[in-house]
Amino acid sequence: MEDQLKSIAYHLGEYRPLSECNINIMTHALQYGTMVFGGMRGYHDPASNNVFLFRPYDHFRRIHKSAHIMQMKPTQSVEQMAEIALELVRRNQYRCNVYFRPFIYKSELRLSPSLHNVNDSFSIYTMKLDDYLDTSKGLRVAVSSWRRIDDNIIPTRAKVSGGYANSALAKSEVVQNGFDEAIFLDSRGFVSEGSAENIFIVRDNVLITPSNNASILEGITMRTIIDLAKDEGIKVERRDIGRSELYIADEVFFTGTGAQVAWVAEVDRRVIGSGSIGPVTDRLRARYSKLVRGGDSVFKDWAVPVYSG
Repeated sequence: MEDQLKSIAYHLGEYRPLSECNINIMTHALQYGTMVFGGMRGYHDPASNNVFLFRPYDHFRRIHKSAHIMQMKPTQSVEQMAEIALELVRRNQYRCNVYFRPFIYKSELRLSPSLHNVNDSFSIYTMKLDDYLDTSKGLRVAVSSWRRIDDNIIPTRAKVSGGYANSALAKSEVVQNGFDEAIFLDSRGFVSEGSAENIFIVRDNVLITPSNNASILEGITMRTIIDLAKDEGIKVERRDIGRSELYIADEVFFTGTGAQVAWVAEVDRRVIGSGSIGPVTDRLRARYSKLVRGGDSVFKDWAVPVYSG
């Protein structure tokens, strides 16, 4: 943690050590969860010794959209935010896998749970990060008793910090019961997503994931996997998935910036398929791993190099 605090972050319009990036305990976002955030990765490619930011412009476009939903007015453009992220890699001299946490937060020292006429600020910090979930083995997951928040309760298309109390309840519930990750059902009883991941199943060589109206975050990794699947000639469906359909799926996997492509071995103590990683999951995971390090010729522009030359 001491080394982490020495890293350079961006806060209140300046690059400064993370140890100096502090907020007052009266800050609006701390009181009411009025912050929108993103999660983004940079991948180290050993062959070129370069670091590639994965789809940074898409990530910052999403944070702008989240800000709009929460009545925030970003002072930096998408392009400026992306350049700040690139500069943080350079200033920290990273030649490793990196995680970015950008966020816009209501920064006034004010009481009152409102959004309008409350000033906001932009910050971003980084950390060295490899796997968020252990993707070398299949995950043991369980359907949580907590339902996914509805879009009319807290917007699910925005990554709002206050909404992640919902994720924390589900994650702790299943982990304390001996599982690795949670699956949410939406308010209708259909499969929604994980605590911080989108979910896919495979049935009869068809890749299936819930539609956007299932209270899911519109994931960038999810969209990437859909595009890769289509390019591979795999049929893709966006539709409702019933809980019991998870049990009889041939394959189940999570996607997300943190999770990447993480395969599921069991759901509610039911073994999925053969109990090993499925062929569709394995194929998409391998191509994703190549893509994020700048090695995919079709979607090469999605991996943005930090260092020139």
